[in-house]
Amino acid sequence: MKNIIIGTAGHIDHGKTTLIKALTGRNTDRWEEEQRRGITIDLGFTYFDLPNGDRAGIIDVPGHEKFINNMVAGVVGMDLVLLVVAADEGIMPQTREHMDILHLLGIEKSIIVLNKCDLVDEEWLELVEEELRDELQGTFLEYAPVAKVSAATGEGLPELISIIERMTRDEVVPKDIHTIPRLPIDRAFTLSGFGTVITGTLVTGTITKEDTLQLYPVGKPCKIRSIQVHGQDVKECFAGQRVAINLSNVKKKEIKRGCVLAPPDSMKETDLLDVRLDVLESSMRVLTHHARLHLFTGTSEVLCRAVLLDADEIGPGESGYVQLRLEESIAVRRGDKFVVRFYSPMETIGGGVVLEPNPGVKKRFRDDAIEELRRKESGSSVDVIELHVKEHGQSMITLAELAKLTALSMEEVQEDVKELEGSGMVHSFAMRKDTYVWHADAAREAAKGITLALAAYEEKHPYRYGMKKAEVQMTYFQKMKPNVFDKVVELLEADGKVRRVDEFLCTPEFEVRKDKTYDKVSGLITGAVQKAGYDFVRYSDMDMKGTSREISDDILNILLEEERLVKVAEDTYTLKSYMDEARERISGKLRENPVITIAEVRDMFGTSRKSAKPILEYMDSIRVTKKTGAESERVAY
Repeated sequence: MKNIIIGTAGHIDHGKTTLIKALTGRNTDRWEEEQRRGITIDLGFTYFDLPNGDRAGIIDVPGHEKFINNMVAGVVGMDLVLLVVAADEGIMPQTREHMDILHLLGIEKSIIVLNKCDLVDEEWLELVEEELRDELQGTFLEYAPVAKVSAATGEGLPELISIIERMTRDEVVPKDIHTIPRLPIDRAFTLSGFGTVITGTLVTGTITKEDTLQLYPVGKPCKIRSIQVHGQDVKECFAGQRVAINLSNVKKKEIKRGCVLAPPDSMKETDLLDVRLDVLESSMRVLTHHARLHLFTGTSEVLCRAVLLDADEIGPGESGYVQLRLEESIAVRRGDKFVVRFYSPMETIGGGVVLEPNPGVKKRFRDDAIEELRRKESGSSVDVIELHVKEHGQSMITLAELAKLTALSMEEVQEDVKELEGSGMVHSFAMRKDTYVWHADAAREAAKGITLALAAYEEKHPYRYGMKKAEVQMTYFQKMKPNVFDKVVELLEADGKVRRVDEFLCTPEFEVRKDKTYDKVSGLITGAVQKAGYDFVRYSDMDMKGTSREISDDILNILLEEERLVKVAEDTYTLKSYMDEARERISGKLRENPVITIAEVRDMFGTSRKSAKPILEYMDSIRVTKKTGAESERVAY
């Protein structure tokens, strides 16, 4: 099932909110002022189910010029836009600005909805449609399908839903749920008994309850207490869904629209952006050096100055490399789209794409700086390297293999991998012969999978310290070499995803169960070996009073791990305190006489020769004694 986000755009009073109510049965105007004035001021959200079972979230964005910042925030994460045009009025100035903004933000899938068709006759409707086609010629909407509806009467709605279903099925590409999660926040509020709640469209990745993410640019870690999707509590949410998340460790006053929720260290706050900026052909203004602008990206709106790096001015229909110097910090990623509007009067003049989200200050007309941005825009070798690393997520890839695949020198590959590692895109593991590289998306997916697997294993085997490391590798990391997998374990440990207990792996918070069954079995085992003393008793001969042998074996391993027991021979165990005492007595005997025999050990502990032999063999294993040549004699190690 696809998770789809549909948005509306269009002039004020052209019926966007009414259309959404007709599709969903819900009113998206949340505030009293919105309902009183009959206009959408802030973003409204709801959903409806398509006939094929896909659920479409729908965002009602404001049409009024004064609320254009809310409109831009609403475009984040949209898969499809309904451009609403009232049949009795046709295209209006705000419709054109919305079209420009959608184009600048990279929205490609759109349906033109001719609304209020019940208010006009057929001839007028044909004229409006013809005017629309002329107006849209040469734009991304040129070939968009047209649906003629009346939100008030319901006319044409089934045909509109059919077009939406077809486009979302055939043309909308599912979002990447395996990469890092990123949630631009568009609302934050407090609920009594819950605390801070944020909402937004999850644009990439997956968020799971109990995850710890970071709030950017605030820099605060936040734990996910609960998640809602379309009003229902869920354990996880996926890219393409509208979500409401209850956060701990952060107050509402610390959050504003424009903050981003993402994993720790996956982004950096910045007050500088290197961008390719395109000025709209329809703009009546020329962008000059050091102009003050409003920048809109994600759900952020900040003021900035435009430093033109390769031109003195950028006119309508032209583009150039620009460094935006922001008046407050934001958090973005390379490739993010943005819109800029003049400081005053507020009108949209252009937009573009972020080429470098964390640059240094650049001087104008520097050939090296412009060449660097040109490489980043065209897709550098770094991008090629990253794609190859991502393709080898299950097995990893070496620097030598990358050099062979890309025809780059080893020095170039090393430099590119270093850059990717610095931006958190990959992990590298230096081995004796080569360095292995692992994509961060693959690492996150593996960490999530292994955490779930370990939790299930712990539920099934509560008296074990976890799953054996070798078993984890053979089950979940078959394509990795054991020594490379050891590096993966170190990484997962360092990130707090797993805990290692000798050769076992478990979730960080797991502790072996110490309940009545544990007390009963541990008591039976320790009681039996204590009673036997140095005569020893075989574990398989012990009566576990109805407890299964599997559980008994697990509890025996706990006693060995905690060093309450030690193994002295096959199927034979005793108290560690007994063998510590034996060690002292045998060491003392060797200080008096350089050789000790099995017969002497037998007499020393008042046991049989059959039990004396494993005592000496145990002393060999802990390097207290060693054989002299004769089977029955030992000397000090």
